[in-house]
Amino acid sequence: MSKTPVGTILLLWGAGLGAAAQYAKVSVIFDQLPQVYPEAGAALGFAVSLVGFLGIIFGVVAGLLVARIQYRRALLGALWLGAGVSALQALLPPLEWFLALRAVEGVSHLAMVVAAPTLIAQLSSAQHRGMALTLWGTFFGVAFAVLTWGGLPMVAAFGIWSMFLAHAVYMAVFAVVLTVSLPVLPDTGTPERLSLIAILKNHIAIYSNPRTSAVGLGWLFYTFCFVSVLTVMPPFLDASYRAFVMGMMPLASIASSMILGVWALRYISAVGVVLCGFAGSMASMVWLWISPADPIACLVLAAMLGLVQGASFAAVPQLNDTAATQAEANGAMAQMGNLGNTIGTPIMVAALAGLGYVALPLFVGTALLLGLTVHLILSKLRQVS
Repeated sequence: MSKTPVGTILLLWGAGLGAAAQYAKVSVIFDQLPQVYPEAGAALGFAVSLVGFLGIIFGVVAGLLVARIQYRRALLGALWLGAGVSALQALLPPLEWFLALRAVEGVSHLAMVVAAPTLIAQLSSAQHRGMALTLWGTFFGVAFAVLTWGGLPMVAAFGIWSMFLAHAVYMAVFAVVLTVSLPVLPDTGTPERLSLIAILKNHIAIYSNPRTSAVGLGWLFYTFCFVSVLTVMPPFLDASYRAFVMGMMPLASIASSMILGVWALRYISAVGVVLCGFAGSMASMVWLWISPADPIACLVLAAMLGLVQGASFAAVPQLNDTAATQAEANGAMAQMGNLGNTIGTPIMVAALAGLGYVALPLFVGTALLLGLTVHLILSKLRQVS
């Protein structure tokens, strides 16, 4: 398209906030859930992880299914499904039913995080695509901030159920608005019939292709680092500025992505920005090794990781020309991102228990080096292919 429909792009980003809230709405009130489910014990941890666990298994499958049923239809269906699930969660059903609803919600989440960025890439003009997808990349940080600042006071005033009901209304509103405003895009063709063999072949094809796999494999190491650092860093920070630093880290990441990242995309490729982000993050970890838990180093680390965050989404359409291959790449991103989110914190907690603070710069720095290396290797493979 010659012009970018800014309003539609913002609506798709808004829908993305709803997808991120499928994680955030439970995470920000997690310490209050034992009031509702006092006998749950450790099983309550599945209230968060079930959504991510499904993403590990079905991330690539989601990319294939969304391409098969078309992106607009998949997004609208996912919004309505998410609205219905949240409405049922507002009833605060027994734990087993609540967890089952979280698993169903994982289906809605996957469809949205594959369909929405693919639609943004299709709708944006070439000169605006990088900025639009960088904006999309902020959806998790913004959603967590909004629900922390606005959602928690609402829960304090009305109760836990209000968080789920508000989310249901939000998703339904966006489903209605996007049904009216989101254009019907040309059919991109029906992919091959899905079967277990076809799914296995597609996994092999996607991850053996240096174009469809690059962003997802880099995203694995980004998510491993970002989530685990935010989780394990607080005890090492001085109590006098701990809350400020931890609150500013996601904001530093978003600001870096939208300002420095968008500026850099005017001059170098999205993969180039990702490489700069990984390199800068590694330098920040050296800083944190020399000056343990230095607050400025923490903010610089978050800013450098923000470059990886935004430019990774912008790299998908730069590396993949068609909507179908973009959906495959976004599916791989969802799969690897959920894997990184799931394994990062447990590995870091275990490493810190055995080695102390030194495990933080050592393990995170190694993961960042692996992310940089993977991107460099795949860049070389793309040059010779």
